[in-house]
Amino acid sequence: MGFIGSILVLSFLIFFHELGHFLAAKYFGVKVEAFSIGFGRQRIWKKKIGDTEYSLRPIPLGGFVQLKGQSDIDPKLRNSDIDSLYGIAHWKRLVILAAGSFFNLLLAFLLFFAIGLLGKNELAPIVGKVESTMPAGLAGLKSGDEIMLINGNKIRTWGNLSNAVAESTGALEVVFLRGSKEYTTTITPKYGASKNIFGESIQRPLLGITASGEVRLVSYNILDSILYAFRETKESSKLILQSIEKMFSGVVPLSEVGGVVSIVSITKKATELGIVTLFAFSALISVNLGILNLLPIPALDGGHIIFTFYEMISKRIPTQETLYRLSLAGWIVLLGLMGLGLYNDILRIANGTMPF
Repeated sequence: MGFIGSILVLSFLIFFHELGHFLAAKYFGVKVEAFSIGFGRQRIWKKKIGDTEYSLRPIPLGGFVQLKGQSDIDPKLRNSDIDSLYGIAHWKRLVILAAGSFFNLLLAFLLFFAIGLLGKNELAPIVGKVESTMPAGLAGLKSGDEIMLINGNKIRTWGNLSNAVAESTGALEVVFLRGSKEYTTTITPKYGASKNIFGESIQRPLLGITASGEVRLVSYNILDSILYAFRETKESSKLILQSIEKMFSGVVPLSEVGGVVSIVSITKKATELGIVTLFAFSALISVNLGILNLLPIPALDGGHIIFTFYEMISKRIPTQETLYRLSLAGWIVLLGLMGLGLYNDILRIANGTMPF
């Protein structure tokens, strides 16, 4: 059931992306020739409604919307009919091209919103070890103290506490609970060496405390869940962009790139760990799909967006030969990345490190 669940999750994420393109195209009067979930020449199921053929195809890890006048395989098929993608105003085309990624980010927001309402297990903001010579120890914090407020902002998780300290620019007013009594103290963080999520050595504000390790279920009301969802979607997007930058700069090795097998394997594991874990992982994958599709690679939505901006600024259309060569280059890059991910997956399977 876990494997089937992972396939269904990925298919739904792709469906939602394509749905964004589909609805935007319909809204602006662009003819949608085909809407398919899955790839492959054979159709498991198909039905034509109006001008659009809807179908399910045998390879489930993908999908597409075929708009009139658009072809990544052969850009020479482009035309400027009134119901074509290239026969409408540039700004409308930009909306259609960006709609898939927007829908992925919207889906991630909705999933994070659901997580906020359902509740998620989080590290409690309870102090474990305290370094006596660091700011928290000098201010009188002890093991077992629970941080309640920092500069008037409620602290519900250890992540909240960590972010508040990381973003601090001076003294912090800290309200903490010891036993059943509240205390207030002022702590000025001290800069020290730490590691970021990519393993890089950085300097950041530190209090000199560690988490106790206590985990509790944290949920939010509707308004706070909206804020939580917005924050998590923003932070997830930022993390994806940072990961791409770190990969190109060599901080994240190419051996960390995962392929379809990795995604299916991890999604399968998430489906077995409960609905909240599945929602969280699905939201991250959805953000990933949304951001990566906006990369300026000709075969992706981002490449088409760049072409459209070029037309708007230069008032010229790239030659068919230029479009063909750039699209071909884009497919080479994409297939290269897919091949690298698959190669890494095979190595992980061979080494017994793939989490099946």
